[in-house]
Amino acid sequence: QVQLVESGGGLVQAGGSLRLSCAASGSIFNIYAMGWYRQAPGKQRELVARITSGRTTNYADSVKGRFTISRDNAKNTVYLQMNSLKPEDTAVYYCAADRWGRGEWGIWGQGTQVTVSS
Repeated sequence: QVQLVESGGGLVQAGGSLRLSCAASGSIFNIYAMGWYRQAPGKQRELVARITSGRTTNYADSVKGRFTISRDNAKNTVYLQMNSLKPEDTAVYYCAADRWGRGEWGIWGQGTQVTVSS
């Protein structure tokens, strides 16, 4: 079973940037989709960005044009570049894997906190 470990979270001022990394303990080459979710206090977890093995990407409307997801299969790592951060981006960010492309995000990391100050 692949395990996921996120890093790169922290405190940043509004307008700043962060890059999150998600390191997998095994190969992600055959994993259909990797994604980043986030959960803010009192809110439901939401899908922020998703990338398939064919490099197709999808983004939540709230982050389009500001966030970029990428995957490096050779390093078994997925990234989320976050630019022009806003206070409403504050949340715990989770990396997740949908192994078979069925929308079943069955593998999760422990999360990394992102806090954007105004």
